[in-house]
Amino acid sequence: MSRLAGGVALVAAHDPDEGAAGEDVGMTATAFLSVSLTPPMVLISVRTGSRMGDLLEGQPLWAVSVLAEGQRQTADRFAMRNRISDRLLFADLPHERGPRSGAPLVTGALANVECRTASRVEAGDHTLVIGHVLAAHLPSPGARPLIHFKGRYETLG
Repeated sequence: MSRLAGGVALVAAHDPDEGAAGEDVGMTATAFLSVSLTPPMVLISVRTGSRMGDLLEGQPLWAVSVLAEGQRQTADRFAMRNRISDRLLFADLPHERGPRSGAPLVTGALANVECRTASRVEAGDHTLVIGHVLAAHLPSPGARPLIHFKGRYETLG
């Protein structure tokens, strides 16, 4: 499967139950795809037992930022496993809060998509989360994509 090139995205959600103001949670994903145009629906794959996987069991709102080639550092920081908190990871990351999902949307991303979970499917050691698209924005439509291929980040060209 490492021979299948894929876009790189940051999946994010806001956990209102964590601390007084809540906490933002994020994870790097290469399994993000369109499922339906009518109605607009997308799919993400999250590792079962991960913080994001656990959060999305009870939190129906989430967002995806499709990362541009200059956002490799963002992809790296949210790909780290077993971290205690994402608070510091978001602290210096330029982002805005999605008006529909309340989740962080990365500034400069190719696209930001806000979603509400429609269904979940257990699949081996992952859960496929299918979401209805609530809103989509193109912050940097002219940017080039960050791609994952053969275990490394790549760019077009």
